[in-house]
Amino acid sequence: MNPRRMKTSELLVRFAPYYRKYIPTLLMDLFCAAMTTVCELVLPLILRYITNQGVADAASLTVRTVCGIGLLYFALRIVDAVANFYMAYTGHVMGARIETDMRLDAFEHLQKLSDSYFNNTKVGQLMSRITNDLFDVTEFAHHCPEEFFIAFVKALVSFVILARINLLLTVIIFAIVPVMVISCTYFNLKMRAAFKKQRHHIGELNARIEDNLLGNRVVRAFSNQDIEIEKFGRDNQTFLKIKREMYLYMASFQDTVRLFDGIMYTVVIVAGGLFLLNGQITSGDLVAYTLYISTLLATIRRIIEFAEQFQRGMTGVERFVEIMDAKIDIFDEEGAVPLHDVEGGICFEHVSFEYPDDHNPVLDDINLTIRPGEKVALVGPSGGGKTTLCNLMPRFYDPTCGRILVDGQDIRHVTLESLRSNIGVVQQDVYLFSGTVYENIAYGKPAASRAEVIEAAKMAGADEFISQLKNGYDTYVGERGVKLSGGQKQRISIARVFLKNPAILVLDEATSALDNESEHLVSVSLDKLAQGRTTLTIAHRLSTIQGADRILVLAGNHIVEKGSHEELMKLGGMYYDLYTMANAS
Repeated sequence: MNPRRMKTSELLVRFAPYYRKYIPTLLMDLFCAAMTTVCELVLPLILRYITNQGVADAASLTVRTVCGIGLLYFALRIVDAVANFYMAYTGHVMGARIETDMRLDAFEHLQKLSDSYFNNTKVGQLMSRITNDLFDVTEFAHHCPEEFFIAFVKALVSFVILARINLLLTVIIFAIVPVMVISCTYFNLKMRAAFKKQRHHIGELNARIEDNLLGNRVVRAFSNQDIEIEKFGRDNQTFLKIKREMYLYMASFQDTVRLFDGIMYTVVIVAGGLFLLNGQITSGDLVAYTLYISTLLATIRRIIEFAEQFQRGMTGVERFVEIMDAKIDIFDEEGAVPLHDVEGGICFEHVSFEYPDDHNPVLDDINLTIRPGEKVALVGPSGGGKTTLCNLMPRFYDPTCGRILVDGQDIRHVTLESLRSNIGVVQQDVYLFSGTVYENIAYGKPAASRAEVIEAAKMAGADEFISQLKNGYDTYVGERGVKLSGGQKQRISIARVFLKNPAILVLDEATSALDNESEHLVSVSLDKLAQGRTTLTIAHRLSTIQGADRILVLAGNHIVEKGSHEELMKLGGMYYDLYTMANAS
């Protein structure tokens, strides 16, 4: 995330393009705003006319004149009602559409970010940014241009009319406005900082709640509910403290507005009264003047009160922009071509890698050639770089140095979609989406027919247990597949890869978390899946990879041993020690 505090002008420039699709609606909304403003500004002129005529020549005020003026004003109020309806409905819908567009853009951008970004960002924070933070954008997008346009028109027209009534009094009144604006701006900025702090902490609360709910079984297993409640209570109190700070600045802000209201009305009462005594202003003029001052103050008050909404909107826009400014590290280079007819040959040429956030080397000058259809196993101590090596192939990360080739093509020069569509990954920690068994298998090939999905399940050895479920393939698996056993989830994930039918297969500790019976069933499915595919298997249970064509031992960021099981056992090195230790236990 970008920690830099962005200026309001920068944020408005970044936000403005979202109006592009809705310019006709925006212009009509501003036209309606002008109509409502005209209707409001006409009333003081009408009252001024009636008062002056009544004082100077009461006989000239006939019933017909008064009724005519009344009908004119009522017609204006009808126009005002129609215009206000358009602003309240269509204007708000425009704001909601802009919010929807922004949320979609943020979600699309998140799909393009690399693992490095998600490793350093809490999911709760991201959820808050693309949901809660954009709620206020609807009001902001609609009211921001509308409120400032109305304020500009009212201030300009009021100044012209008031100056014509009494220039000196008008200059005195408008001289107070800049002081009022400067005073309010101070609290405005404080409010903005408090709003951003509040939004950030909402994200932290979301992250805390998500962490607790997803790990609820662990919490209960260790009877740590009280500890979790205490941690949440501390976060909750911090949130209360932030809100108290926010309300302090809000109250100070509103109090400043009310104080300047009082100052302006005092000036009108004293100066206006003195001008009236000296014959420099008529009774009707003073009435009109007071009404225009009321209108002006109401406008200034509305703009200043809108500042709260404005700052909420700006905070939402700022946190949205921080997502959109997150750097996309992995992308299709210009001129990237699709990868066709993949046979599965893989070549690592002088590949080194370190994670960008901590710069600790994980792989150093790896050179490796894997033939199409070859079965290669990766073993070694934890942290040796086995998973990282496999994550480089589908470009979850890019090498710090060197290059990786598939069928002789540098993977940076082919499209990400075509590369990843030819690589299937089966992991130890299976992720199933909240939905049905069918939907989770079909995720491997969204356009697949039901017959293809069922065939993939049969090949993965999953059809039998799926058929015994209450609703078969239409059984709801629960969030993350909680309604299924580990072995069942793993076979569904294997069926998903069968359906995808990739040329290259990565098995990342695919059976290490299973019991013996489930491991046997899943291993049979994996053996079927691996037939005819280039396969890389990461394993801690060395008994599962004895049949591999080659075994690579990774340690200290390097490949320290390689060969078949028999060759490595004869070598008597690290693999021999790992195998002997595993069998001894």
